[in-house]
Amino acid sequence: MSSAAQDLLRLASRERFHNEQAPIITDIPARLDRLPWSRFHLLVVVALGITWILDGLEVTIVGAIGPVLQNPLTLGLSAGEIGGAGSAYVTGAVVGAMVFGWLTDRFGRRLVFYVTLVVYLVGVLLTATSWSFWSFAAFRAITGFGIGGEYAAINSAIDELMPARYRGRIDIVVNGSFWLGAVAGSGASLIFLDPNVFAPNVGWRLAFAVGGILCLGILLMRRHVPESPRWLVTHGWGRQADATIADIEQRVRADTGRELEPPQGCLEVHPRRSFGFDLIVHAMLGKYRSRSMLALALMIAQAFLFNAVFFSYALVLVRFQGVPGEGTGLHLVTLAASNFLGPLLLAHFFDTIGRRIMITATYAIGGVLLLATALAFGLNAFTAWTQTLAWMLIFFFASAAASSAYLTASEIFPLETRALAIATFYALGTAIGGTAAPLLFGYLVQAGSPWALSAGYAFAAGLMLLAAVAELKFGIDAEMRSLESIADPLSSAR
Repeated sequence: MSSAAQDLLRLASRERFHNEQAPIITDIPARLDRLPWSRFHLLVVVALGITWILDGLEVTIVGAIGPVLQNPLTLGLSAGEIGGAGSAYVTGAVVGAMVFGWLTDRFGRRLVFYVTLVVYLVGVLLTATSWSFWSFAAFRAITGFGIGGEYAAINSAIDELMPARYRGRIDIVVNGSFWLGAVAGSGASLIFLDPNVFAPNVGWRLAFAVGGILCLGILLMRRHVPESPRWLVTHGWGRQADATIADIEQRVRADTGRELEPPQGCLEVHPRRSFGFDLIVHAMLGKYRSRSMLALALMIAQAFLFNAVFFSYALVLVRFQGVPGEGTGLHLVTLAASNFLGPLLLAHFFDTIGRRIMITATYAIGGVLLLATALAFGLNAFTAWTQTLAWMLIFFFASAAASSAYLTASEIFPLETRALAIATFYALGTAIGGTAAPLLFGYLVQAGSPWALSAGYAFAAGLMLLAAVAELKFGIDAEMRSLESIADPLSSAR
């Protein structure tokens, strides 16, 4: 064997030695899952989940300002261009999810959820400076790039830090908190878009700028959120994992004022500093193939529905119901409120009645109600407010369903691929269902035919019903179970 070949073998052996460490027995998952609810968990939820509130705020403002941006005094966009800007945002989110999803599994949750928030902040502030369609679309894409990464990093961190008995309801409420921001965004639009308060070309810019400034507060809050001990131990950072879980336990003791129960159960892992992409893909397309199909079906259905409706609803109200452009925010406020009430009031049942029953029911009920609404819209049976009330009823269930799609993708795959799994199925679902929806519905609104728009709504209803069938057949009963019992970590086997 040549000297060069021997050197290569030594380098490969050294890399394997550093990448694959001796197996260890750890009780970290059991220690996290037996913790009582405390201020520590509330801090994690607020510091990480508040991003959804800000995202809901600025996305809803975009929906509300659609008619305003058609004004020649602002950007003078067409309905098709507004839909195109919406698609640019979603495309950026798809790319960001994939890039940051891989980085989150490779370098940890904590580093990435700082980076993604900074990218998001930059995108929002740049949007406020837009001067044309292309600048607006480009800055929306940057904003989406950041928020796509947030979806992967935040859901991973929350799932791995929450006790198993609370994980379902916390995920549902956190993802549903997007709509608290939507309520705030809709209300803010009534002020920022009022020509009696701000000039037409100033108010919409201030709406974005204020949301961006609020992001700075979140950066400060996140310094109190630790890295996931689960991620640390499976990636070879054993001492850091032990120190982190000990600190979390001390904070919980201080918060609750009582001693903790002893943990039950251990897990053998074979730590690695990195897990090859081929190993991850093999798991998702091999052993977990049916789960992959399920996650994809749930993501596509909810992405198409929400992006179809909320990027075009203000335009629908103006075009078909004669609502003034600056007055659409009032309708969006009530619609956004029902979107938050659904996850808030139904979340508990995802941990008690169970995942499979609740996910199937919310998708199916949302789909049936949407079919009825599509028919009524085609028959021109709605006023502006009865149409809004119909959508409120639909999204009471559909919003909980959408939150459950992220919950499903985040807990049914191995820990080492969790962020990438969330990113992959969010990206695929959004690319297939979400990117096309704003563009399609922008042109359907521009066509001016109620029946054309009705057909689009009916198609969205069909996707929701197909997702309900997929959940009924392939759904996982993950309630009250540790993440490691739902899907064995890749590091738990050679």
